This record gives sequence, structure tokens and C-alpha cells, in this order.
Amino acid sequence: MFWQWTRRVILMAVLAILVVGFLNREQLLRLWSVNSLFSEDRIVANFSHMDTMFLTTPLPRGAGPVSTLPKGKDMTLPDDAESWIRDRALTSLLVMKDGQIRYENYFLDTGPQDLRISWSLAKSYLSALFGVLVSEGAIASLDDPVTRYAPSLTGSAYDGASIRNVLNMASGVTFDEDYLDYNSDINRMGRVIALGGRLDDFAASLHERFTEPGTEWQYVSIDTHVIGMVIRGATGRPVPELLVEKIIAPLGMEQPGYYLTDGAGVAFVLGGLNLTTRDYARFGQMVAQKGDYGGQQVVPADWLAESIAPSAPTEPGHIGYGYQWWIPVGAHEGEVLGRGIYGQYIYIDQSRDVVIVVTAADLGFREPGVNDANIEMMRRIAGRL
Repeated sequence: MFWQWTRRVILMAVLAILVVGFLNREQLLRLWSVNSLFSEDRIVANFSHMDTMFLTTPLPRGAGPVSTLPKGKDMTLPDDAESWIRDRALTSLLVMKDGQIRYENYFLDTGPQDLRISWSLAKSYLSALFGVLVSEGAIASLDDPVTRYAPSLTGSAYDGASIRNVLNMASGVTFDEDYLDYNSDINRMGRVIALGGRLDDFAASLHERFTEPGTEWQYVSIDTHVIGMVIRGATGRPVPELLVEKIIAPLGMEQPGYYLTDGAGVAFVLGGLNLTTRDYARFGQMVAQKGDYGGQQVVPADWLAESIAPSAPTEPGHIGYGYQWWIPVGAHEGEVLGRGIYGQYIYIDQSRDVVIVVTAADLGFREPGVNDANIEMMRRIAGRL
């Protein structure tokens, strides 16, 4: 009797698990995708096919013509560039000078049509959009508290932080950005996306600060989501719609792209853009030309100048930070870069009208000296033009 009852209980438990698994099949598949996203044998293909694993929203290219990226004279890369490309697992490298492509190549079985995940390159796109909205009067002041536009953050760790603090990654919010720690905040956030949760709720659930806002810089990716919350609160419109209208359509992209989203359909603005290498280059070229593209002032020049200045309270002698842009150590005026995990870069030198786009699947991106070496290589490439 006991064993019959035990078998019955076990059978019921197994059936319950199967039913729950069937009903939540999509969420379970997305969770599995998160856990295997960076596997060595899958990472290159995954970074070109994020739409097969996550919820997404489209980014139409607009109705205008494709803007030309004319081919200029081929350049020769530095002698050690080949080993750099291999060691850093580059998937594409595109170099532009004066608006002309001087070098373009694709690696590891990727190609020019691949929509590559931006990771944190997306932060710089959001900064550009924010500048347009500021110029249009949608946001009154960078010194407004974020809770003015995102009231759901009242009572959270963001209560009392200004928009400027958050743009500078100086919110003071405690957030573990360790991608290699399964239980870190950044990885918990990834599981929220995979399971169809709401990033707004995740941001509002953060209640700890390590310092007061504006006093210390610490890279906190959820800060960028908060900027997205401010944009949505100020305009009443979704970020993808605004980005297409204000940034993407004027650039004349070759292909439509997409954003990853959370379960509420809110764009993953801190790292979820998926575009081609050439279309990343178009954005970089607009920034290199101080916001002008094809004779249209897409982003105000004064906003770009302010946003790429090293205004965040970073440590002296270390890489600088502006409004969602990185400023290399020893940078000259107008030298700036967008940067994403696993080796994504848009390097821009306004003074020389140079743009370099790098996409990669570099599992060693966090090793000491890798970022510095990548910047040095891009500087050397720019120096040969």
C-alpha cells in the first residue's frame, strides 16, 4: 500500500513538471539560451541570431534611400593585425576615412548581412537619442531627478539620482556587473529577460547604494535602462519608435534591425540592438561628423560635444566616461568609442574623420590588458590612413 501511494505521488509530480514545462516551453527555451549563449561552440552563431532565442521588436530602416558608403583606396593593416583578428575572435572589421570604406572584412563564417548583437554599443545610441529629445524640449534638465519621469523608481536606490548622474554611470546604485558570476545582478537581469519578466520592475527592486549619487563612477548597466524609462516617461512613446524616427531613418541603413525586449515588450536599450556592421558604421560616421549625416543635423553638435567629454567622476589616469561613451586614456579632442562586451567597438576620431567598427565573439575580453590592446590596435589602424 505504501509503495503504491508513493508511486502515485511520484507519478503526479512528474506529470505536474511536464505540464508546467509544456506551458512554459518558450520561457524555458529562452532560459536555456541565456545559459548557453556564450558557449565556445555557439557564441559566434548566437551573436548573429539573437532573434531565435529572445523576444524582439523590429527597427524598420525607414522609407528613404540607402545612404552610400563609397569604397576608397584599400589600406594595409598593421603587420600584427592578422594575429589580433584571430586572437580576439573578430567577426568583422570595417575602417572608414572621410566617409569612405578603406577596409572591410568578415571572419568566422559571418558576413555583411549578419545582424550582430551590439551589447553595450547600444548605450551610445541611446545617448544620441536622448540628446535629440533634450533639444526638442521633452526633457527639461539633466539635473532633474529621474523619478520626475520614472515615478515607479520612487523609493528605490534611484530615488534622489539625477538624469546626469545616471548618464554618467554615477548613480551610486549597487549592481554587480560580473558576467562570469551566475548570481551577479547582470546575470539575474538576463534571466529576467529570458523568463519574460519586466526590467522596469527589476530596476525598481534595487534598493542598495554604495555611495551617494554623483560622487563616484561605477559601470552599472541598469543605469541605461533607467535612461530608457526616463525617455518613455517624458515622451509617452517607446524607445524603438523614437530611435527609428530620430536616428535610424536619417542614416539610410541598408537593413532593418531589431531590439531584444523584456516580457512587457520594452526594448533592452542597454545592450539589445542588432544591426549590420555597415549600419553601425553609418552611426559612427554621423558622430564623426559632429551629428551631421547627408547634410542633415541628426543629433545636435553641442550635445555630442558634451556627451563625449569625460565628465563622469572616474579615477585620474584611467579610461574616461561621458554620457554613455568611453574616452580612452590620453585621448585627443574628438577621440571616443562605444564599447560592448565580448569585443564590440565603434571607435571614432572626429578630428581625422575616422570610424572603425569591430564586432567579435571574444571569450577573453575581460583578461587584463585586452581592452587597452584593442584600443591601441584601432589607434594604429587609424594612424595608417
